Amino acid sequence: MHKLPKLTRFNENVLAKYRIYNSIFMTLPFDAITKTGVMLPLFHEICENGFSNKKNPTEIVDSFFKAYHTNPTEKEKINLLFRFIQYIERQVVLFDAIEDAAFPIVNNMDGVGTLRNSKETAALENKKEALKKHLENFKVRVVLTAHPTQFYPGAVLGIITDLTEAIQENDLLKINQLLAQLGKTPFFKKVKPTPFDEAVSLIWYLENVFYHSVSGVYNYIQSNIFDNQLIDNEIINLGFWPGGDRDGNPFVTTEITLDVAKRLKKTILRNYYRDIRRLKRRLTFAGVEESIAELEDLLFKNSVNTEINTMLPLNEFLGKLTEIREILISRHQSLYLDEIDDFINKIRLFGYHFATLDIRQDSRVHHNVFVQIVKTLSEKGNTIFPENYLELNENEQIEILSKVADHVDLTIFDDEMVVKTLGSIHAIKTIQQNNGERGANRYIISNNQSALNMMETFAMFNLCGFNHHINVDIIPLFETVDDLTNSTSVIEKLYLNSTYKNHLKNRGNKQTIMLGFSDGTKDGGYLMANWAIFQAKENLTEISRKHGIKVIFFDGRGGPPARGGGKTHQFYASLGPTIEDEEIQLTVQGQTISSNFGTLDSSQFNIEQLLSAGISNELFSNANNVMTESNAEIMNDLALTSYQAYVDFKNHPKFMPYLERMSTLKYYAKTNIGSRPSKRSSSAEINFADLRAIPFVGSWSQLKQNVPGFYGVGTALKKYEDNGEFEKVKAFYKSSDFFKTLIGNSMMSLTKSFFELTEYMAKDEEFGEFWNIIHNEYQTSKRLILKLSDYTELMQSNQVGKASIAIRENIVLPLLTIQQFALRKIQELQKEENPDVELIKIYEKMVTRSLFGNINASRNSA
Repeated sequence: MHKLPKLTRFNENVLAKYRIYNSIFMTLPFDAITKTGVMLPLFHEICENGFSNKKNPTEIVDSFFKAYHTNPTEKEKINLLFRFIQYIERQVVLFDAIEDAAFPIVNNMDGVGTLRNSKETAALENKKEALKKHLENFKVRVVLTAHPTQFYPGAVLGIITDLTEAIQENDLLKINQLLAQLGKTPFFKKVKPTPFDEAVSLIWYLENVFYHSVSGVYNYIQSNIFDNQLIDNEIINLGFWPGGDRDGNPFVTTEITLDVAKRLKKTILRNYYRDIRRLKRRLTFAGVEESIAELEDLLFKNSVNTEINTMLPLNEFLGKLTEIREILISRHQSLYLDEIDDFINKIRLFGYHFATLDIRQDSRVHHNVFVQIVKTLSEKGNTIFPENYLELNENEQIEILSKVADHVDLTIFDDEMVVKTLGSIHAIKTIQQNNGERGANRYIISNNQSALNMMETFAMFNLCGFNHHINVDIIPLFETVDDLTNSTSVIEKLYLNSTYKNHLKNRGNKQTIMLGFSDGTKDGGYLMANWAIFQAKENLTEISRKHGIKVIFFDGRGGPPARGGGKTHQFYASLGPTIEDEEIQLTVQGQTISSNFGTLDSSQFNIEQLLSAGISNELFSNANNVMTESNAEIMNDLALTSYQAYVDFKNHPKFMPYLERMSTLKYYAKTNIGSRPSKRSSSAEINFADLRAIPFVGSWSQLKQNVPGFYGVGTALKKYEDNGEFEKVKAFYKSSDFFKTLIGNSMMSLTKSFFELTEYMAKDEEFGEFWNIIHNEYQTSKRLILKLSDYTELMQSNQVGKASIAIRENIVLPLLTIQQFALRKIQELQKEENPDVELIKIYEKMVTRSLFGNINASRNSA
């Protein structure tokens, strides 16, 4: 099968099947579906012809009703457009399921970037021992976050899973039933989910996908690279943010954090119970049968009721399984040894915690909390802080914070945020007692700007009874361009602090540092954000090595290139020796979880891609990974030029009004897809600083303008063209995998842009000039990226990715048209002397509903 070209495999197994099953869906015996299924292709054709003839969305919708309906009422028009939206949402689900089913056929599961390929390359280069040595320390940490970019409710996710299986088996009867179920299952969430609801949704992936894929990859490494020897390294770790991420989410409470930790433990014990039941049916031999039955009983009772907490300590539980293993070897000819080894490996990987629950809060909240703590303690006569503490400079405050230790009573505080913040630290201790230390041992400080921000957090742990035995990693998150630039001096100040240095010694002389791609891009534009992070990593690596600290980088990535997404594994493989790479840690969120890790095949493949990126970076030398001094100068100049272009664009007086009035920005909060508010402050007014990266990037995506993924790139490249130095930047592109990956991901953003959709805005009195600024930068970026890469079309080297995007964009073209039609209707109605408020609400609902299918179709748009 893999001998056929990849694009041919895609066309045969995805495109052809979609056409067949879509035709079945179109003929389901439901009146609404039948009529809609007949009318939608006609509307689709009118949309295509309309945009090619430069018609606006209003003209396109009007011409459709004129051609195929006789004097329809406003209500009839609206009802049909809503049915189109519902139908297209389900077409997207169908395509998702078909693409998931074809994943192992379209992708070479043993090809480049897989562990088998890495093992064979190591053998060819006589580096098998070096590969083993590297894997004794190297880790990948995949952290699932609850950021609202996943629009499928649980019932629909279940249908996608079942539909994928049915398509793989070519079970037409089951496919027909599932398509009928899909036609009747609601997509819209009527109420916002709680943080606990979000956690439960993502735990589904842990239970049904990661439990099997992570252990499968680990088993492969153990048997094929370590010759079945014990590995003293989990290699793959899982992290979890829902229920622990407090940053900007007032709905995350200490109770929810503890409930999520309990749910994680309950789920992993339930998985263990299922496995041990299967083992019990096989291990029916003398000397092991009784032991397995005891462990089964223990797992059953604790998986049903975690409150009883009668599980053996993890090392004792593993010890009993190891005894069973030894009896199988010594007395039963190693029968079912692979099965018991698989179970032992799962327990080593997932413990009683399943995934580490990270806690996160904003540094500004911490600072305000700390001020309240100092004032309250002073009022209560506690002299742990001097009276003038708040008037001291940063260095003097850090000196005091280094020595603070107490067990402060939470009941003395009236301030809600103080109680919540200190409560979350107490929760960490409780979770560690119940789920093991790995249950919660990371505290992330978002928007970290200074060493004081970190030491305030450090002191809060010591005020909560940790008493300078903090078995938790304190992780700063640097997000803006300025914070990334200043990160080295912040971290060095901590390394020079003897108390903090001693804390790091107790944590294995390792410091994890998180870097935010999303807010970096929002703040400084695409090229500058990526270059600022690259430089920060280089500088932080250098300063950490100087102080004998192993720095670990944790990348806050979203789905699209604008938020650090795109071809992530290529990005990691492109980093050179000047950046510490003992671990790859990254966030995965929303659609990216379902698209990259939603099935066993895709999860295994993408975990292997990340592992192989780290392996190749360390073992297989590549001159294109080294950033030469001359290339660094070019990259720096490109970044500065693009940064200035982006800042000028961001400071344009029409920037925020355009987003507020011409995009779907304000509708994100109405989708009920996430528990977290769409902006940081509670004020009615939207300002850029408070705006979250997800609705910001997502709004550009809905406009099909994708500004954050390309703006400034064209301007930067044009500078070299204008100066007659384009060959210089071309040589840089050919010699640097890092730059090539950046440009490749920007190509994806450009490919997903469709300016014909909003071309009518060019004539708008207020926003016409601003639209043209964006369009000109798009055209310049596209032209010069093609010139740079010697391509005749965007994504020329990734034909399957390009084909998938083309089909998805084609499916949602009517949906985009409806969304723009509704936005224009709202604007028209609002200008009337006596606007019809109820009609405005209906069109606002239409805009909100149209977000769902567009986001899901893009798979990595927010």
